[in-house]
Amino acid sequence: MVTMSDVTAADLVRAARQEISPAPPPNRFLDLLEAGRVPRERLTALAGEQYRIVASDRRSFAMLASRFPEPPAGPVFLMLAGGEGEALRLLADFADALGWGEKELRGHRPHPLAQTYPAYLAWSALNGTRSGVGLAMLVNFGEWGGYCARAAEALRARYELTEEAVAFFRYFAELPPGFAEQATEMIAAGLAAGDDPEESLHAARMMHAYELAFWAALAEGLD
Repeated sequence: MVTMSDVTAADLVRAARQEISPAPPPNRFLDLLEAGRVPRERLTALAGEQYRIVASDRRSFAMLASRFPEPPAGPVFLMLAGGEGEALRLLADFADALGWGEKELRGHRPHPLAQTYPAYLAWSALNGTRSGVGLAMLVNFGEWGGYCARAAEALRARYELTEEAVAFFRYFAELPPGFAEQATEMIAAGLAAGDDPEESLHAARMMHAYELAFWAALAEGLD
């Protein structure tokens, strides 16, 4: 457990990565997607779920920027909020390739367990710490990016979608430039201000669990 008072941001990042993401966990939805066994209606559900997630996350990052306006946290959260806006634009191209527009995206009724991730981020925006949110984002973004890279390749190869249609997934496949360094600085600033390192590590655990819940919800009922 990371409880020592002199723990550094690098120590915390290393501990989180060793515990939470030493290797990518199984992802049944993406396995099925890569086999071409996900029906089209589940692809539209993916678009609908992401529509709500991205819109919620944009507000959550804006809230975090208002809570922690000083550098490095404020600029990072504002960057992430802006990135979610760009993601919404790209998501519209994915939905359009599936025959869905704004009306269908808004009308999608989300799976409760697919929305635990944005719900936890929204809670964190009100109650979380700089180091906790920074650590959770840093560890999760790498995992999420790997999943998005797999999704983009599968959608191109198995579902013959265009590069424009999968640009949403390409966008998230890589960390924003400089994000790892900025997030580590944010974690260090939070620790220096008194954030509990064990609580920060637990936040990363929670975010990881909710990421897995999202993909498990998408795979529910598929053969």
